[in-house]
Amino acid sequence: MKTFVSTSQRPDTDTVVAIGSFDGVHLGHQALIAQLKAEARQHRVPSVVYTFDPPTRVLMQGVEYLSTLPEKLELLARYGVDETIAVPFTPEFASRPKEEFLNDLRALRPRAIVVGEDFHFGKNRAGGAADLREVTPDVMTLPMHQLGGDDIKSTRIRSLLHSGNVEETRRLLGRAYNAQGVVVQGDQLGRQLGYPTANIRVPQGKALPLGVFVVTVQGDHGFWPGMANVGFRPTVNGTERRFEVNLLDFSGDLYGQELQIRFHRKLRGEQKFSGLDELKAQLARDAQAARDALVDLPTEPGH
Repeated sequence: MKTFVSTSQRPDTDTVVAIGSFDGVHLGHQALIAQLKAEARQHRVPSVVYTFDPPTRVLMQGVEYLSTLPEKLELLARYGVDETIAVPFTPEFASRPKEEFLNDLRALRPRAIVVGEDFHFGKNRAGGAADLREVTPDVMTLPMHQLGGDDIKSTRIRSLLHSGNVEETRRLLGRAYNAQGVVVQGDQLGRQLGYPTANIRVPQGKALPLGVFVVTVQGDHGFWPGMANVGFRPTVNGTERRFEVNLLDFSGDLYGQELQIRFHRKLRGEQKFSGLDELKAQLARDAQAARDALVDLPTEPGH
């Protein structure tokens, strides 16, 4: 998949365009992508996703994001998009009049445009689907995608993650929620307890579920089952959020490597134990529960 940061970078050819933040690339976004690809095939032109970095709600409302830009680009490529234009979304960009955004789109020469029914653009969200028809008469507005009678929204997924409900999150995404990060030096408490952990540093603002989870871990040199703790480590009076992953049946040095962690099931919430011996006993129970759960995990693309 080709990636650009402005419409002026790509070749001067016809396209079909889908527009949106695509934060998380959930099932609703995937429905938009399916329509985009169908239209692009019909017109025999490239399918283009026009998206924003960071997502609009992250900048305007300060919420956490579900996908970093590299994660989002990887997902869009996985779902078969030909090109992505990831525009830097700044306060200046957000304050532009709707006419400037329409000029950006004209540069893409879209035969058709695909958006969600709630899509708006420009200063004060002044632009809508009717304005897009100034660029091309063929504008498709897809209704909100639903699952179980409820709308699928990035806001709903953030709420589920906040409560640690990664299994329901998986249903709305169509895959396990994932986080990519670099292994950094920790205080090696896990090693002392017999459960060495990889301490994962993710970009600031990345949404993570709190608690202890069954995970799978993918790196450049392997794929491993594991369990992860995301929290503040109350037993040792921790004060900052940590993301620690124990790779089951693994020994080696992962420092500096980037790992992708997929969350599959919540084992428990974070707890404060009376001491390290009680914590160690609980970790043994967690490890066994993780092994039992991993036997029944469904496979998915990328594993």
